[in-house]
Amino acid sequence: MVDFINNAILRCLQENARQSATAIGKQVGISSPAVSERIRKMEDTGVIEKYSTVVAPEALGHQLKAIVTLKAFMGKLKPFLENVKKWDEVINCYRITGDENIVMEVILRDQKHLEEFIDLVIAYGESKTQIVLSQVVSHNPVLQIV
Repeated sequence: MVDFINNAILRCLQENARQSATAIGKQVGISSPAVSERIRKMEDTGVIEKYSTVVAPEALGHQLKAIVTLKAFMGKLKPFLENVKKWDEVINCYRITGDENIVMEVILRDQKHLEEFIDLVIAYGESKTQIVLSQVVSHNPVLQIV
């Protein structure tokens, strides 16, 4: 169960998952052992799925981000779903409703890399690509307790 205090703990962890239970306790008004126990319970129940490191793609030479949609050809959706998991360029992939079946967020080195990626994708269907100019909002929301 996520109550008001757990919600506050989740917000602290999303700001910085490496901060100590003591620091979180000071922010939410409970003891360090209580914070640790609540975090353990949220991990055990699946509220907290994982911890991760956010990497700056630009620092690794990936200068281009794009949104690619795919309208899969008949019989090509299942093979696509099996193969997309192997493509390092894809950082998020969703099955969606509407005219297209798939929307992907991809990170690429440059325009040539984008062209190579599109060549790979079009074997599975009709694609549309939009280049991302900037990111306006980025967060993993903690749902508010009502």
